Amino acid sequence: MYLGIVIGNVWATRKYDQTKGFKFMFVQPLNAENQKIGEPIVAIDTIGAGTGEKVIYVTASEAVIPLPVDFAPIDASIVGIVDSINLEK
Repeated sequence: MYLGIVIGNVWATRKYDQTKGFKFMFVQPLNAENQKIGEPIVAIDTIGAGTGEKVIYVTASEAVIPLPVDFAPIDASIVGIVDSINLEK
């Protein structure tokens, strides 16, 4: 699982059938100190996240697990909205 922040959405008029009904969001990966790392990715939103929300996302073959299908061409899925982060230093 990875931490990120939703920075926008993708509008697609045509999608793979198994992804209909889900939004695609731009997610900027973050480290534990909320600093941007890497380039933004596109993730399917399985929980109703919105722009500006910190989220937890999964990638690779695990990205399909939250969907109600056995297969879909998905590389990343948003699976949680972060309420707070507490770090001990």
